[in-house]
Amino acid sequence: MEYISSKNIFLLLRDTLKLHDRRPMDHGSRAGYLFCKMLECKGGYEQYEIADFLMLATLHDIGAYKTDRMGDRLNYEFKEPMPHSTYGFLFLKNLTPLESMSRMVLYHRVPCKKIPGNEFQYSKETEILSLAEAAEVYHLALGDGFDHKMFRRQEGTFYSKEALDLLDLAVARFDVFTHLTDESYQKELDDILEFMIFTNEDKKKFIQTLMMCIGFRSEIALIDAVTCVCISGQLAKKLQLAPESAEKLYYATLIHDIGMLSIPAKIIEAPRKLTKEETALMRTHVSREEKILLNRMDSEIVAIATAHHERLDGSGYPKGLTANKLSREQCILQVADVVTALTCERSYREKLSSQEVIKILKQEVKDGKLNRQITDCFIDSYDEITGMAEKEAGEALNIYRSLTSKYQSVYGDFKNKNN
Repeated sequence: MEYISSKNIFLLLRDTLKLHDRRPMDHGSRAGYLFCKMLECKGGYEQYEIADFLMLATLHDIGAYKTDRMGDRLNYEFKEPMPHSTYGFLFLKNLTPLESMSRMVLYHRVPCKKIPGNEFQYSKETEILSLAEAAEVYHLALGDGFDHKMFRRQEGTFYSKEALDLLDLAVARFDVFTHLTDESYQKELDDILEFMIFTNEDKKKFIQTLMMCIGFRSEIALIDAVTCVCISGQLAKKLQLAPESAEKLYYATLIHDIGMLSIPAKIIEAPRKLTKEETALMRTHVSREEKILLNRMDSEIVAIATAHHERLDGSGYPKGLTANKLSREQCILQVADVVTALTCERSYREKLSSQEVIKILKQEVKDGKLNRQITDCFIDSYDEITGMAEKEAGEALNIYRSLTSKYQSVYGDFKNKNN
């Protein structure tokens, strides 16, 4: 069953990352527009291929979320581009369905003569992306003083003649920089997205990627996300949830905390109790993720994901829903989310013992906040479920951290070859 369209997968990923910092995604969309128009001028591509390149181009600076100070874009784009290029390449290669195209990100700020030719399928497209990105940065920075012919000074050294000729054609045929200035390019991007085609497996992997993106903000948040997915999945299995319901719960749990990307790490990892103002800001993560999810994903999945802080007695947030308005899936995620908070270590405390967790859960049931059957199901299998959750969280964290060690290796090799 299709729970989200290919176009909406793109929009969901782009707009979720904007919660963290919108600048790399805004730049990626604008550079992607130039890139696609240059590819149209080159010819020989199907429309779905152009759409795939748009996805890659939009995400080409994703490594900046982990490796760079986003406020110093001219530095990380032109003076020291390899840290974010290398990490972005590894992230897309290992955690997304874009593995075959990911090397474009590694080479997108490399002089055209140093981009591998025969051994790299997308070498020509990488040359074009390199120019499209630079043109977007300087167009935005220089405004009326921008002249795309300025890049001709680097013909044959940094930018290829073919890429420069294609930029000339894109200006002549599509008036691309006028469309960037008046933002009418966004309608053209929307038209391209209609041709985006991902399999259900691709979509599933992209949604899993979204969960991993939470690690850009905080490793604590990533551990929580993976732990919650495992716990809710085990509860669904033990409670014999119907396959379709279990699948919707799974997707909802994957995305239920994507709004946390909008919350500063200093609040998420505060080594103390949050102030009233900080608590209020923390709670906005639900409404922010709902705004992104609505009308883009299956409505039942959205309803499950955004109710994880509701409580049966109406004391939860953001809507104060009561038991008669909460589904079984929503109640499972609520229990899984509470258990995650209690069993995972926090910056202000160590993880609680099993006795402490069970005592709190029983009190929550007694107070009419959590579903008794679901909570009892967890308590009855406490060691089994928490053991599995701890293992899966550890594996996910190892994968995430392994990108850092791979990054150091790839970055070192790349510098040695290009010095």
